[in-house]
Amino acid sequence: MTDDRRLGIITLIGNDFGYCWGWSKDLGPTGGGEIPRHFFYRKCTMKELSIFVDESGDFGAYDSHSPFYVLTMVFHDQAVNISPDLQRLESSLSQRGISNYSFHAGPLIRREDEYKIFNLEERKKMFDYLFNFVRTIDIKYYNIIIEKKHVTEELDLIDRLTKKLSSFLSAHLKSLTDYDRTYIYYDYGQKELAKILITAFNIALGGTEIRNIEPANYKLFQVADMFCTLGLLSEKVDRKMLSKSELRFFTSARNLKKTYLRVLEKKLFK
Repeated sequence: MTDDRRLGIITLIGNDFGYCWGWSKDLGPTGGGEIPRHFFYRKCTMKELSIFVDESGDFGAYDSHSPFYVLTMVFHDQAVNISPDLQRLESSLSQRGISNYSFHAGPLIRREDEYKIFNLEERKKMFDYLFNFVRTIDIKYYNIIIEKKHVTEELDLIDRLTKKLSSFLSAHLKSLTDYDRTYIYYDYGQKELAKILITAFNIALGGTEIRNIEPANYKLFQVADMFCTLGLLSEKVDRKMLSKSELRFFTSARNLKKTYLRVLEKKLFK
Protein backbone atom coordinates (compact mmCIF):
# COMPACT_ATOMS: atom_id res chain seq x y z
CA MET A 1 0.00 0.00 0.00
CA THR A 2 1.31 3.43 -0.99
CA ASP A 3 0.00 6.89 -0.20
CA ASP A 4 1.89 9.42 -2.32
CA ARG A 5 -0.26 12.56 -2.21
CA ARG A 6 1.73 14.38 -4.88
CA LEU A 7 0.85 11.71 -7.43
CA GLY A 8 -2.53 10.82 -5.99
CA ILE A 9 -1.55 7.17 -5.67
CA ILE A 10 -3.27 5.01 -3.11
CA THR A 11 -2.32 1.51 -4.23
CA LEU A 12 0.80 0.27 -6.00
CA ILE A 13 0.02 -3.13 -7.49
CA GLY A 14 3.14 -3.78 -9.56
CA ASN A 15 6.64 -2.62 -10.48
CA ASP A 16 9.11 -4.08 -12.91
CA PHE A 17 11.50 -3.05 -15.71
CA GLY A 18 11.59 0.51 -14.34
CA TYR A 19 7.78 1.03 -14.45
CA CYS A 20 5.12 1.19 -11.76
CA TRP A 21 1.37 0.69 -12.07
CA GLY A 22 -1.59 0.90 -9.72
CA TRP A 23 -4.67 2.94 -8.76
CA SER A 24 -4.94 6.69 -8.29
CA LYS A 25 -7.22 8.88 -6.15
CA ASP A 26 -8.19 10.77 -9.31
CA LEU A 27 -11.37 9.01 -10.44
CA GLY A 28 -12.42 11.66 -12.97
CA PRO A 29 -13.56 10.79 -16.53
CA THR A 30 -11.17 10.49 -19.43
CA GLY A 31 -11.50 11.04 -23.15
CA GLY A 32 -12.67 8.19 -25.36
CA GLY A 33 -10.13 5.42 -25.82
CA GLU A 34 -7.83 6.70 -23.05
CA ILE A 35 -6.70 4.73 -20.03
CA PRO A 36 -8.89 5.78 -17.07
CA ARG A 37 -7.20 8.44 -14.99
CA HIS A 38 -7.57 6.42 -11.81
CA PHE A 39 -5.19 3.84 -13.31
CA PHE A 40 -1.55 4.93 -13.66
CA TYR A 41 1.41 3.49 -15.51
CA ARG A 42 4.66 5.44 -15.32
CA LYS A 43 8.41 5.23 -15.00
CA CYS A 44 9.62 4.91 -11.43
CA THR A 45 12.92 4.71 -9.59
CA MET A 46 13.64 1.32 -8.07
CA LYS A 47 15.65 1.33 -4.85
CA GLU A 48 18.32 -1.33 -5.18
CA LEU A 49 20.81 -2.60 -2.62
CA SER A 50 23.97 -4.49 -3.52
CA ILE A 51 25.65 -6.69 -0.91
CA PHE A 52 29.15 -7.99 -1.57
CA VAL A 53 30.10 -11.05 0.47
CA ASP A 54 33.47 -12.56 1.29
CA GLU A 55 34.74 -14.99 3.90
CA SER A 56 37.89 -16.04 5.70
CA GLY A 57 38.32 -19.51 7.14
CA ASP A 58 36.66 -22.80 6.27
CA PHE A 59 34.15 -25.33 7.56
CA GLY A 60 36.82 -27.85 8.53
CA ALA A 61 38.09 -28.73 11.99
CA TYR A 62 39.71 -26.16 14.26
CA ASP A 63 43.26 -25.25 13.31
CA SER A 64 45.47 -22.97 15.41
CA HIS A 65 46.75 -21.37 12.18
CA SER A 66 43.17 -20.46 11.18
CA PRO A 67 41.25 -20.04 14.46
CA PHE A 68 38.43 -17.80 13.19
CA TYR A 69 35.69 -17.88 10.62
CA VAL A 70 34.82 -14.42 9.28
CA LEU A 71 31.81 -13.55 7.12
CA THR A 72 31.88 -10.03 5.68
CA MET A 73 29.07 -8.13 3.99
CA VAL A 74 29.58 -4.77 2.25
CA PHE A 75 26.40 -2.77 1.56
CA HIS A 76 26.08 -0.31 -1.32
CA ASP A 77 22.95 1.67 -2.12
CA GLN A 78 22.87 1.74 -5.94
CA ALA A 79 21.49 5.29 -5.84
CA VAL A 80 24.89 6.42 -4.54
CA ASN A 81 27.19 7.02 -7.49
CA ILE A 82 30.77 5.91 -6.80
CA SER A 83 31.94 6.06 -10.43
CA PRO A 84 34.12 9.19 -9.93
CA ASP A 85 35.84 7.52 -6.97
CA LEU A 86 36.41 4.35 -9.00
CA GLN A 87 37.91 6.41 -11.81
CA ARG A 88 40.31 8.12 -9.40
CA LEU A 89 41.35 4.76 -7.98
CA GLU A 90 41.96 3.29 -11.43
CA SER A 91 43.92 6.40 -12.43
CA SER A 92 46.17 6.07 -9.37
CA LEU A 93 46.75 2.39 -10.07
CA SER A 94 47.40 3.05 -13.75
CA GLN A 95 50.10 5.58 -12.89
CA ARG A 96 51.87 2.83 -10.93
CA GLY A 97 51.48 0.37 -13.79
CA ILE A 98 49.01 -1.87 -11.96
CA SER A 99 45.68 -0.86 -13.52
CA ASN A 100 42.88 -3.45 -13.48
CA TYR A 101 44.69 -5.21 -10.65
CA SER A 102 42.60 -7.48 -8.43
CA PHE A 103 43.34 -6.95 -4.73
CA HIS A 104 43.59 -9.86 -2.33
CA ALA A 105 44.51 -8.36 1.03
CA GLY A 106 45.82 -11.43 2.87
CA PRO A 107 48.45 -12.51 0.31
CA LEU A 108 49.34 -8.84 -0.28
CA ILE A 109 50.17 -8.38 3.41
CA ARG A 110 52.10 -11.65 3.63
CA ARG A 111 53.83 -11.23 0.23
CA GLU A 112 52.41 -14.43 -1.19
CA ASP A 113 51.27 -15.63 -4.63
CA GLU A 114 51.19 -12.81 -7.20
CA TYR A 115 52.54 -10.31 -4.66
CA LYS A 116 55.96 -11.94 -4.37
CA ILE A 117 57.33 -9.59 -7.02
CA PHE A 118 56.46 -6.46 -4.99
CA ASN A 119 58.54 -5.11 -2.12
CA LEU A 120 57.08 -3.87 1.18
CA GLU A 121 56.78 -0.23 0.10
CA GLU A 122 54.98 -1.14 -3.13
CA ARG A 123 52.56 -3.45 -1.34
CA LYS A 124 51.77 -0.81 1.28
CA LYS A 125 50.95 1.70 -1.45
CA MET A 126 48.69 -0.80 -3.18
CA PHE A 127 46.89 -1.50 0.09
CA ASP A 128 46.50 2.19 0.85
CA TYR A 129 45.10 3.00 -2.61
CA LEU A 130 42.17 0.68 -1.97
CA PHE A 131 41.86 1.71 1.67
CA ASN A 132 41.67 5.42 0.76
CA PHE A 133 39.02 4.54 -1.82
CA VAL A 134 37.05 2.87 0.98
CA ARG A 135 37.36 5.94 3.19
CA THR A 136 35.84 8.26 0.59
CA ILE A 137 32.83 6.25 -0.60
CA ASP A 138 29.44 5.85 1.06
CA ILE A 139 29.27 2.15 1.95
CA LYS A 140 28.63 0.15 5.10
CA TYR A 141 29.86 -3.25 6.24
CA TYR A 142 29.19 -5.90 8.84
CA ASN A 143 31.37 -8.76 10.04
CA ILE A 144 30.22 -11.98 11.66
CA ILE A 145 33.17 -13.60 13.45
CA ILE A 146 33.16 -17.03 15.06
CA GLU A 147 36.04 -18.44 17.07
CA LYS A 148 36.32 -22.00 15.81
CA LYS A 149 37.85 -23.54 18.92
CA HIS A 150 34.34 -23.47 20.38
CA VAL A 151 32.94 -25.31 17.32
CA THR A 152 32.95 -29.10 17.48
CA GLU A 153 31.82 -29.98 13.96
CA GLU A 154 30.82 -28.51 10.58
CA LEU A 155 27.10 -28.56 11.33
CA ASP A 156 27.73 -26.53 14.50
CA LEU A 157 29.51 -23.83 12.50
CA ILE A 158 26.70 -23.78 9.91
CA ASP A 159 24.15 -23.45 12.72
CA ARG A 160 26.03 -20.60 14.41
CA LEU A 161 26.55 -18.71 11.17
CA THR A 162 22.91 -19.10 10.19
CA LYS A 163 21.69 -17.87 13.57
CA LYS A 164 24.04 -14.88 13.65
CA LEU A 165 23.18 -13.87 10.09
CA SER A 166 19.44 -14.29 10.71
CA SER A 167 19.73 -12.23 13.91
CA PHE A 168 21.50 -9.43 12.02
CA LEU A 169 18.87 -9.41 9.26
CA SER A 170 16.05 -9.38 11.80
CA ALA A 171 17.60 -6.49 13.74
CA HIS A 172 17.98 -4.40 10.56
CA LEU A 173 14.84 -5.56 8.75
CA LYS A 174 13.28 -2.10 8.62
CA SER A 175 16.18 -0.48 6.75
CA LEU A 176 16.80 -3.50 4.51
CA THR A 177 13.16 -3.84 3.40
CA ASP A 178 13.21 -0.19 2.34
CA TYR A 179 14.73 -1.43 -0.93
CA ASP A 180 12.72 -2.80 -3.83
CA ARG A 181 15.44 -5.23 -4.84
CA THR A 182 18.44 -6.76 -3.12
CA TYR A 183 21.34 -8.40 -4.92
CA ILE A 184 24.06 -10.46 -3.26
CA TYR A 185 27.40 -10.73 -5.06
CA TYR A 186 29.50 -13.74 -4.06
CA ASP A 187 32.11 -15.84 -5.85
CA TYR A 188 30.69 -19.12 -4.48
CA GLY A 189 34.06 -19.89 -2.91
CA GLN A 190 32.24 -22.03 -0.35
CA LYS A 191 29.01 -23.81 -1.28
CA GLU A 192 28.11 -24.16 2.40
CA LEU A 193 28.13 -20.39 2.81
CA ALA A 194 26.21 -19.86 -0.44
CA LYS A 195 23.42 -22.09 0.91
CA ILE A 196 23.35 -20.15 4.19
CA LEU A 197 23.09 -16.83 2.32
CA ILE A 198 20.29 -18.06 0.06
CA THR A 199 18.29 -19.43 2.99
CA ALA A 200 18.73 -16.56 5.46
CA PHE A 201 18.20 -13.70 3.01
CA ASN A 202 15.17 -15.22 1.31
CA ILE A 203 13.49 -16.00 4.63
CA ALA A 204 14.13 -12.45 5.89
CA LEU A 205 13.68 -10.41 2.72
CA GLY A 206 12.26 -12.69 0.05
CA GLY A 207 13.19 -12.51 -3.62
CA THR A 208 16.87 -11.80 -2.97
CA GLU A 209 18.99 -12.61 -6.03
CA ILE A 210 22.45 -14.10 -5.53
CA ARG A 211 24.91 -13.56 -8.36
CA ASN A 212 28.00 -15.68 -8.91
CA ILE A 213 30.77 -13.27 -9.81
CA GLU A 214 34.42 -13.09 -10.79
CA PRO A 215 36.19 -11.10 -8.00
CA ALA A 216 38.51 -9.29 -10.41
CA ASN A 217 35.51 -7.61 -12.06
CA TYR A 218 34.12 -5.95 -8.91
CA LYS A 219 36.12 -3.50 -6.81
CA LEU A 220 33.50 -3.63 -4.05
CA PHE A 221 34.04 -7.37 -3.77
CA GLN A 222 37.73 -6.62 -3.31
CA VAL A 223 36.69 -4.08 -0.66
CA ALA A 224 34.77 -6.88 1.08
CA ASP A 225 37.97 -8.94 0.99
CA MET A 226 39.84 -6.05 2.66
CA PHE A 227 37.15 -5.61 5.34
CA CYS A 228 37.25 -9.36 5.95
CA THR A 229 41.02 -9.35 6.40
CA LEU A 230 40.93 -6.31 8.70
CA GLY A 231 38.15 -7.91 10.74
CA LEU A 232 40.35 -10.96 11.23
CA LEU A 233 43.33 -8.76 12.12
CA SER A 234 41.20 -6.93 14.69
CA GLU A 235 40.57 -10.24 16.48
CA LYS A 236 44.27 -11.09 16.33
CA VAL A 237 45.27 -7.68 17.72
CA ASP A 238 42.99 -8.14 20.73
CA ARG A 239 44.57 -11.55 21.43
CA LYS A 240 48.15 -10.50 20.57
CA MET A 241 48.22 -13.04 17.76
CA LEU A 242 49.61 -10.93 14.89
CA SER A 243 52.21 -12.74 12.79
CA LYS A 244 55.67 -11.36 12.01
CA SER A 245 54.65 -10.54 8.43
CA GLU A 246 51.54 -8.69 9.65
CA LEU A 247 53.54 -6.67 12.20
CA ARG A 248 56.14 -5.87 9.55
CA PHE A 249 53.47 -4.67 7.12
CA PHE A 250 51.60 -2.43 9.59
CA THR A 251 54.71 -1.46 11.62
CA SER A 252 52.95 -2.20 14.92
CA ALA A 253 49.64 -3.30 16.42
CA ARG A 254 49.10 0.27 17.62
CA ASN A 255 49.52 1.68 14.10
CA LEU A 256 47.15 -0.95 12.68
CA LYS A 257 44.45 0.05 15.16
CA LYS A 258 44.97 3.80 14.82
CA THR A 259 45.39 4.05 11.05
CA TYR A 260 43.04 1.35 9.79
CA LEU A 261 40.78 -0.30 12.35
CA ARG A 262 39.40 2.95 13.78
CA VAL A 263 38.37 4.05 10.29
CA LEU A 264 36.38 0.84 9.91
CA GLU A 265 34.26 1.71 12.94
CA LYS A 266 32.77 4.63 10.98
CA LYS A 267 31.69 2.28 8.19
CA LEU A 268 29.95 -0.24 10.42
CA PHE A 269 26.34 -1.05 9.52
CA LYS A 270 24.35 -0.04 12.61
